[in-house]
Amino acid sequence: MKKNILNLFKKIKLLVLDVDGVLTRGEIIYDDKGRELKIFNVKDGLGIFLLGKAGIKTIFLTAKDSPVVRRRALDMRVEEVIGGILPKETVLKRIQKDYGVEADEICFIGDDLIDLGLMEKVGLALTVNDAPAVIKKAAHFVTQRNGGEGAVREVVDLILKAQNLEQKVYAFIRKPF
Repeated sequence: MKKNILNLFKKIKLLVLDVDGVLTRGEIIYDDKGRELKIFNVKDGLGIFLLGKAGIKTIFLTAKDSPVVRRRALDMRVEEVIGGILPKETVLKRIQKDYGVEADEICFIGDDLIDLGLMEKVGLALTVNDAPAVIKKAAHFVTQRNGGEGAVREVVDLILKAQNLEQKVYAFIRKPF
């Protein structure tokens, strides 16, 4: 990894995630009663949980508000779900104020055109491997993994490593929950 990108990872105090296409493969399944189903990657979930234990908070920022997403956020102990928001960059100032961070201390992972505006305003803009070319071009970093297939965990591991927080996380997982 290039040194200048590593320096961006070192600054991160808040992780902001799009959901569909980042935490999921971008598919929405409806059952025969019209209920929405989503598949989340458990490695991403554990990574987000451990990142929180290391002192870095995570929020979900999604254009589509969903009870399924809110339920998954509870499992991972995500700080907040901001749903039903477009354009996403309209909440950046509120996020900065509420979490006491500057824009350059925020890492945002998006995967499509509706994420572009926020990607242009944060300190570390990332995308997943299966994002469209225009999004990859706008990102500071593109994950090796696709959305919903461990891309978020890949980013979490990079943040922990860049900030020398790996040992703190390892110590935590050796203790009884």
